[in-house]
Amino acid sequence: MIELINSIRKYNFWDANPVDTGYRRTAYTDKIGQCIGNKLIKVLVGQRRAGKSYILRQIASKLISQGVKSENILYINKEYMELITLRSVIELEELYKAYLQELKPEGKVYLFIDEIQYIEGWERFVNSHSQDFAEPCELFISGSNSNLLSGELATLLSGRYVKFEVFPFSYTEYCGITEQEVGINSYKKYLQSGALPELFNLSGDEMKQNYISSIKDTVMLRDIVSRYKVKDIKLLDNLFVYLVNSAANIVSVTNIINFFASKKRKTNYETLSTYITYLENSFLVHRAERYNIKGKDTISGNCKFYLNDLSYRNYLYSGYGYGLGYLLENAVYLSLRRAGYQVYVGTIKDAEVDFVAIKGDRKLYLQVTLQLTEEQTVEREYRSLKLIDDNFDKYVVSMDDYKIPTNEGIEHLSAWNLDKVLGS
Repeated sequence: MIELINSIRKYNFWDANPVDTGYRRTAYTDKIGQCIGNKLIKVLVGQRRAGKSYILRQIASKLISQGVKSENILYINKEYMELITLRSVIELEELYKAYLQELKPEGKVYLFIDEIQYIEGWERFVNSHSQDFAEPCELFISGSNSNLLSGELATLLSGRYVKFEVFPFSYTEYCGITEQEVGINSYKKYLQSGALPELFNLSGDEMKQNYISSIKDTVMLRDIVSRYKVKDIKLLDNLFVYLVNSAANIVSVTNIINFFASKKRKTNYETLSTYITYLENSFLVHRAERYNIKGKDTISGNCKFYLNDLSYRNYLYSGYGYGLGYLLENAVYLSLRRAGYQVYVGTIKDAEVDFVAIKGDRKLYLQVTLQLTEEQTVEREYRSLKLIDDNFDKYVVSMDDYKIPTNEGIEHLSAWNLDKVLGS
């Protein structure tokens, strides 16, 4: 194991190694930083290649800048070739002991384990070391499956972890990394590209297309097919294409069954429901349930699905003819989720409200439309919000490059100013 420790030296901050920490994502590091200094396990979840590894390294770097010795930080990424043989909790424990023997850290150890779900029995290691009073250890772990902390594990670690969901770059981060000014021109480019961090190191649409295709295939094969023993891989892929095509539209499993039937493809409710759950668990898509605004409860059945990143539509399935309005609604959904809101599709009387966003005791209602240049559009978009008789904030978000006056308490927002309002 000492040899293995030496092989991962280049990935750690020991010996003043220059470690790539990427573009600073302060929205995450500041939020996580508020939870450092206790025995809570910090858990980062999110789609593969959304930037979890960079955020972990940024936290480690920040700790060092605050006076933590580099030898007190161990960073392990299960996807590195050097750690391909690291498969069980016993081997993980041996690696940790070898690190303690080789580096001889004094005081608290800060342990970062990336893509921890590939280590069988990892939860026993985390549970044990997070509560070790003799050799204090603060743990930061990441995974690419939303069920990382489900079932028995959630019970085992109940009250002893805090979870952060990592999304691709926000519009604010996009402007930062591309050095563009906030406004309609850069926001259009944002909608028509993608926000996975590695995209910004690539040049040319063909290279970006190949990268996004490889990401999708890797998520499908490693995080879904291999994990869940999926038999009909073609159906899984076709289902994802269908959800990309239907994003921002109300759909049901019955709709999907009928669609595949029209293509002479037989399937059933249970299989499709299960496959949709797999796509959600791997963070490729997100479900927005319908919400009864008057009754203040969710409505089972039909719902909407949104993509975790617009690059899947823009680089892989751009031939469906959807315009900016489709992309804008998806982008607004992601902005709300990044800001920590639970997001629903609202219904009131015979009208639909694009988003009901809830965080703690705060609630927002939002309508999303491309432009408010026609009187009919203004009447339609404001009508559903006017039906809501509570005092929570109501917004119409559009791509109009001017401020529309407040209408019966309903504020207008240009889409590129949404992050500022949400504080994300």
